[in-house]
Amino acid sequence: MSAPSMTKFITKRPWLKRWMVPLANWYADAAGYRKLGLRADDLIPEESDTVMLALKRLPPKEAYDRVFRLRRAFQCSLSHQLLPKDQQTKPEDDYLYLTPYIKEIEAESRERGDLEAMVVNKKKNNKS
Repeated sequence: MSAPSMTKFITKRPWLKRWMVPLANWYADAAGYRKLGLRADDLIPEESDTVMLALKRLPPKEAYDRVFRLRRAFQCSLSHQLLPKDQQTKPEDDYLYLTPYIKEIEAESRERGDLEAMVVNKKKNNKS
């Protein structure tokens, strides 16, 4: 399951959004994953069945790009170097590409659970 999000709460309050957006941008930059060429969704652990299914649903180009970014980040980590500025992920390129698939799969799972738990009662015809 995906983590709880306060996004809706924050975006409904303009004063809170004005305060949180710069803080969120600073935190994303300080996390350092962009300096290795990664996106935020590249950091999602793959142990979950939901995430594995979401990875299978990715378009081939996006899946290839993800593997390339991860391998490049591992190589940078092993050599204790960061990517050059022109190869680092820019904030506008750091969009959620895997999260929509995860949310879709979780919604399908909830719907499947609801349908499996549904009890169907037949109407009784009382003919006297």
